[in-house]
Amino acid sequence: MEKQMTETLEAIYDKCMANEDNIITILQEIQSKIGYIQEEAVNWFSERTNIPPSKFYGVVTFYSQFHQNPRGKNIVTVCCGTVCHVKGAPRVISKVREDLKLKEDQDTTKDMLFTLERVNCVGACSIAPVVLINEKVLGKVTPSKIVKSLKDYKG
Repeated sequence: MEKQMTETLEAIYDKCMANEDNIITILQEIQSKIGYIQEEAVNWFSERTNIPPSKFYGVVTFYSQFHQNPRGKNIVTVCCGTVCHVKGAPRVISKVREDLKLKEDQDTTKDMLFTLERVNCVGACSIAPVVLINEKVLGKVTPSKIVKSLKDYKG
């Protein structure tokens, strides 16, 4: 394990143990500092705390806030709820995939600039279909509108 990674994990451990934090908080800290829940980090914490890795992964897989793979700098979240689906979310997703040159099994661009995610509902049915880019909400999105919006994030 790299020295920098060990130092990061030690700092998280010290902070979480001092606050008597739970597994969720530990995982939130790991994700915040590393960007995702890395297997190496889970194993390190498992050994250090005598908590089986399965307990960590049970939490990771239960809560959608946790990610086990690196994510892009910009997160494109497409609502796939019923109203958004009916109003064109699948066409928007197709256009995003095409524009970002994402293969069928890819959700993150090779340059790590974008990650495409789908969620069940964002609770904004009145402006469906809805897309979030990072935390910016875009309503009544069309395939051409999403391409224009993504240009602002391409640097």
